[in-house]
Amino acid sequence: MTTTKQTAPPQVLDPCLLGRPVHLLHIFAAQLRDDLAQSMRLNMNRRYWGGFQVEDVTFERLEDRETRGRWLSFAAPAGQIAFSLERKVLLSVLNFRYGSGKTDAAALDENTVKVTATEERLAVVLGQQLAGTLAGRIELNLPVLDKPAPAEGEPEAVDSEFKPAPGSHPPKGSWVITVTVADIRSGATGQYWFALDKTLMASVLRGLLRDRDAGKKSQPAAPLAQRLQVGLVGRLASKEVPLGSLYDLQVGDVIPISLNRADVLLEDSRLFTAAVTEHKGKLCLTSFEDAE
Repeated sequence: MTTTKQTAPPQVLDPCLLGRPVHLLHIFAAQLRDDLAQSMRLNMNRRYWGGFQVEDVTFERLEDRETRGRWLSFAAPAGQIAFSLERKVLLSVLNFRYGSGKTDAAALDENTVKVTATEERLAVVLGQQLAGTLAGRIELNLPVLDKPAPAEGEPEAVDSEFKPAPGSHPPKGSWVITVTVADIRSGATGQYWFALDKTLMASVLRGLLRDRDAGKKSQPAAPLAQRLQVGLVGRLASKEVPLGSLYDLQVGDVIPISLNRADVLLEDSRLFTAAVTEHKGKLCLTSFEDAE
């Protein structure tokens, strides 16, 4: 009896990702994590997020991980951001903001607690804050020429100007940013999600291309000795003749010399000696030796 070993299904290469720096998305995720953590510590946001801290931020394709819950859509300066918040997190924020601030299992049971208008309004407020932070990070990473300019007489967008609208579940294949937060007191974790449309995702990747190119330019330069250019002079031969013989020279006369090793000089300093060879009709210096 023979058994066959189960193997993992082959990973299908997505042609849409060829040439795109998706392998650098962890850089953007780390930057966004710092931005969200700082935003949640602001006085205006601490009253909601004072009991939480950001644990992790990751990028995923929607087919890899399905999300449940209600989605809201916010208009960013250059696209649409969909936002969804795990209800247990929303109830924890609601309890921290309007309740006693303690972790009450009965108050946080999403299966028994009735959805209220206050809860729905709070989801919109939190979505505005967090979507504004995400949009700010995307714009900050973009090259200056790619940043959207406000229309004449129109102020720049701020968090409070993110107008919410009912959002549908993002289509399969969308890029989703998963943010994991933890309750500081209990250690319980929860998540909220951002889904980016194609325009905003392209902006994220364009910003990462700039970081990749900057990384190439910031590589350490070669040592100075390898970059410094100096001019060398090869003195092939020298011969002493009497001054009278020099005056007697006529056109066509030949001065006999013996071609041994040549001197290589840097300005007037003799650095090396070298052998003189012929290569493709040109005289070349080779076999360098330090001059004594």
